Amino acid sequence: MLLDDNRLFPADPGTRTIAKTLYEQVRGLPIISPHGHTQAAWFAKNEPFPDPAKLFVQPDHYVYRMLYSQGVSLDDLEIGVAEMKDPRKVWRIFASHYYLFRGTPTRVWLDFCFQELFGMEERLSEKNADHYYDVIAEKLKTPEFLPRALYDSFHLEVMTTTDSPLDSLDDHKAIRDSGWKSRILPTFRPDSVVDPEFVGFAENVAKLGAQTGEDTTAWGGYLKALRASRARFRALGCTATDHGHPTAQTANLSATEAAELFGRVVAGRADAAQNELFRAQMLTEMARMSLEDGLVMQIHPGSVRNHNRKIFERYGRDMGADIPRATNYVDALRPMLDLFGNEKDLSIILFTLDESTYSRELAPLAGHYPCLKLGPSWWFHDSPEGMMRFHERVTETAGFYNTVGFNDDTRAFLSIPARHDMARRVDCAYLAKLVSDHRLEEAEAVELAHELTYGLAKRAYRL
Repeated sequence: MLLDDNRLFPADPGTRTIAKTLYEQVRGLPIISPHGHTQAAWFAKNEPFPDPAKLFVQPDHYVYRMLYSQGVSLDDLEIGVAEMKDPRKVWRIFASHYYLFRGTPTRVWLDFCFQELFGMEERLSEKNADHYYDVIAEKLKTPEFLPRALYDSFHLEVMTTTDSPLDSLDDHKAIRDSGWKSRILPTFRPDSVVDPEFVGFAENVAKLGAQTGEDTTAWGGYLKALRASRARFRALGCTATDHGHPTAQTANLSATEAAELFGRVVAGRADAAQNELFRAQMLTEMARMSLEDGLVMQIHPGSVRNHNRKIFERYGRDMGADIPRATNYVDALRPMLDLFGNEKDLSIILFTLDESTYSRELAPLAGHYPCLKLGPSWWFHDSPEGMMRFHERVTETAGFYNTVGFNDDTRAFLSIPARHDMARRVDCAYLAKLVSDHRLEEAEAVELAHELTYGLAKRAYRL
């Protein structure tokens, strides 16, 4: 076995027994995957995944950023290439560097996939790279490994993708029209049409206008176009929006001020401060729209995206060079909270890459404002240690019920069960400690384990 059955449980025998008992109550629950970056096209077409490298290496920035950090060329990994020329070579490079992932959550996720899905018993290495490749490639040709079959075998109840307002959503329509009984829903991610520093911003705004039939050269028409786009997403089951801004800054400009600022950013005449002010105003506008149409709002700030300029220029966006930075929430969110913070019908989920804000800012905010909930440990902190730190720093002020359970936030479809299994084990380990410290009754811990695994996410995302 690549993985020990007691992994991630406490070392103390008594506490471990409690954790294992809790885990057995939740390990088989359906998976709620309310935020991720898988492709609807996989399920619309339901074609076999092409090869192991295309499945495990190319889409997963957790994998190739680690290899790049050790001098492996992204060209050699064929990152960003539509059709790989030599996937076996890419796989051999990955296998020969697999030792780099020791002690990381990525190793746990991958070992889970290799063991549970493909029956591997020996850890991936340079010497067994071809054996791994051949076994996985052969299984990917079977009906059991088609995307829809995997969706069902993973016990997924609902899974969401992340989509631009400019996306046709044709793949989502094809899934719906196929009659396949699944819930794969779009999520509205408007960065391309609300961030003036997004490449092609002005052209994207013009496309939004053409798509919706609204005049997006004017502030009022631009807002109408966004509302129309959100309605199109909602018609296909969308329940949430997602906003990946550099900061959590919000603003409350007058209609005249907002219109003037919009004119400047669309014309490309805004400076950096004005671009930030526009993004801030758009978070407030998105909150206003969420109060109107009921979409849950997710805010993912604090990443300096595309930090490596040479990689960005050569390969484009989202190539593993995103770096966390300090983030302010108390002052940044106040303009929006002054308007909408007390609205119990509005749901805003906050995420952070700045762990110093857990107990100082985020837990007190979510522990007071009815509209706020806290998203789980995210991205760089999606790890056993990160999940435990989150629980320890947030629960004392916000409690469990102002959080939203777990989401996997992944592009790597086969890692979804592994990520949720890790979260379930860590949650049960934390709850077991509270029971052993006589801070929770075991019956309460059972209920909380179910909530953290299933109930909180389903309610928070209105699924």
